[in-house]
Amino acid sequence: MSGLRWGILATGGIAHAFASDLRTAGLDLVAVGSRSQASADAFAAEFDVARAHGSYEDLAADPDVDIVYVSTPHPMHADNARLVLEAGKHALVEKPFTLNRGEADSLRELAASRGLLVMEAMWTRYLPHMVRVREIIESGALGEIRAVFADHTQRLPLDPGHRINAMSLGGGALLDLGIYPISFVWDILGAPETVQAAARLGETGADAEVATVMTHAGGAVSTTISSSRAAGPNTAHVVGTEARIDIDRVWYTPTSFTVTGPDGTVIERYESHVDGRGMQFQAIAAEHFVSEGLLQGRELPLDESVAIMGTLDDIRRQIGLTYPGED
Repeated sequence: MSGLRWGILATGGIAHAFASDLRTAGLDLVAVGSRSQASADAFAAEFDVARAHGSYEDLAADPDVDIVYVSTPHPMHADNARLVLEAGKHALVEKPFTLNRGEADSLRELAASRGLLVMEAMWTRYLPHMVRVREIIESGALGEIRAVFADHTQRLPLDPGHRINAMSLGGGALLDLGIYPISFVWDILGAPETVQAAARLGETGADAEVATVMTHAGGAVSTTISSSRAAGPNTAHVVGTEARIDIDRVWYTPTSFTVTGPDGTVIERYESHVDGRGMQFQAIAAEHFVSEGLLQGRELPLDESVAIMGTLDDIRRQIGLTYPGED
């Protein structure tokens, strides 16, 4: 392991979860940066972080930081990651990677020119149960994959200023919730050949519900449903000709799954045992990639993160969702 020294950019809820899991895993969290010194100081005190910076610029300039976790809202990801990369540091950027594919392409080019790792913090990809799901699929035990379907549905606040509803913060079910099942579909079936989307826009113009139907190589199909207004089962399923995988609630967090044959026989039952939320696995992976000199991860290559942003752009075009400042 490379033993990287971590910094965290921004101090919101997801930053707290990530910091807790870094501590759980014994990784080296040395600095935090916020837009205010008071917020940085409070975060540093909570997680015993040595240095608290009152600006993102000061965090990026910290010579004792090797890699930065960018945890700001979606529209700020590209600028914040660019700040980190231009300071010569690796970056782990909260999902979705950026607001659109154009921004993702720009970050990919910058990271390559600087010889730095930048990766999307789609932490689900790195969880132990997902590693096992991919092993089972790669073994051929499911036969030919014919369908994948997953939902990410939550009942979130209706406040127009809440990040899930505020257009200025990249609000909407698609980028905040739908990124999970869409990335999962990409992981299992690869790039979609066709994409069809439907949505209901909420009062602020952000999407409250969005559904997709996609076709993939060999004629396989996928469906996803995401909602910020209603809590559904939050399960995922991979259906093959010889068996299926049913991932339990909540499928995108550490959980269990069952492999079942066509006749109902249980072939395998997997139970998850993870300390904390499970965000540490992506951080551990990032450290391994840097130590190996890799500029792209294995579980979620940068090129795939960029391409997924293209799929999200396509869905947004179909449902009429454009954010402030976009052409």
